[in-house]
Amino acid sequence: MRVTAKTRLTRRLKDEATRLGFDLVGVSPVEDPRHGESFAEWLRRNMHGEMGYMERTAAQRGHPGAFLPWARSVVSVALGYATPHRRQGRPGELRGWISRYAWGTDYHEVMQERLDRLFEAVRAMAPGARGRATVDAGPVLEREVGARAALGWIGKNTMLLHPKRGSWFFLGELFLDLELEYDRPMRDRCGRCDLCLKACPTNAFVGPYVLDARRCISYLTIELKGAIPRELRPLMGDHIFGCDICQDVCPYNLKQRRVTGEAAFRPREGLHAPELIPLLALTEAEFRRRFRGSPITRAKRRGFLRNVCVALGNLGDQRAVSALARALREDPEPLVRAHAAWALGRIGSPEAQEALRDCLPREADAAVRAEGTEALAAPPPAAAAPTPLALTVVP
Repeated sequence: MRVTAKTRLTRRLKDEATRLGFDLVGVSPVEDPRHGESFAEWLRRNMHGEMGYMERTAAQRGHPGAFLPWARSVVSVALGYATPHRRQGRPGELRGWISRYAWGTDYHEVMQERLDRLFEAVRAMAPGARGRATVDAGPVLEREVGARAALGWIGKNTMLLHPKRGSWFFLGELFLDLELEYDRPMRDRCGRCDLCLKACPTNAFVGPYVLDARRCISYLTIELKGAIPRELRPLMGDHIFGCDICQDVCPYNLKQRRVTGEAAFRPREGLHAPELIPLLALTEAEFRRRFRGSPITRAKRRGFLRNVCVALGNLGDQRAVSALARALREDPEPLVRAHAAWALGRIGSPEAQEALRDCLPREADAAVRAEGTEALAAPPPAAAAPTPLALTVVP
């Protein structure tokens, strides 16, 4: 069978992507997404919450030709970030859970640099080629594009799943004005499994393939900028940045053992299961220094410490009272003080209640006073505090 120039270019492009270290690569045409109407309905139902950029760029996401009218093909790539670390309970430790994707260097930097190198290689293969690389920044429905390029299928938890790599990978795209040979999409292999839907502690899944972001722990700890709804706080456990629960229980993740070869994604000290109490003392400068180059900076100090307060409240340990009381007295951010007050109410010990009674009369912010008043009025939870979680290495 005669090999066309288009086929040869596509093969060379894929070989180069693999040489650059990408774990998966596929090619698809620039077309309107097959799930465009579902996305539009998701927006109409306000399930995107405060992610206003999703609505502002809806037309471009629904019609890629409006975003890059010159583009003809999309090269989708994936870079795995799975490590041999997992959760394991360790009695006596007050630690918080950070999503696996944020344990190392910010993936935007790693993926963008590698995609830029891929484009330079393409220009050497096809002089004059026009292109644009995007990594979770442009108005692109990345999982939809990745599924069309055969990097996997969109699972019931809305993640892109690959039969051999699960969902522990980052996505990026290189839009080109070249006609290439396109891959055939995979079929949905979730079958009757609904473990991800049942495992979500906040019931964020309206149904299979439909996530109400407003209830998702990842949204609450990263995208939401204000106060976390009170009714959802007890359901968040020890999560302080992101959530992996629906991925943790997925059979395709449980059976895959491929560990990332990318050093930048391996856990950095203090970015996986960190001790919670010391985090409350971080100043703005210390926060920026500690998390420089990490996705955690997206939450900003005020949002991150808000999350730390909620986790300490859920752990319910008396040892956190002193640090929470200090945050309630001294933190410059009302958002942090308000959630520190809630956490003290959750702990509910005489010392916690005394800290609330001592600080509230001097509190100038109405929202903080309201949280404190509510915390003093509410009885402490009857249920035992959740088991603190740390990490170990899978043998």
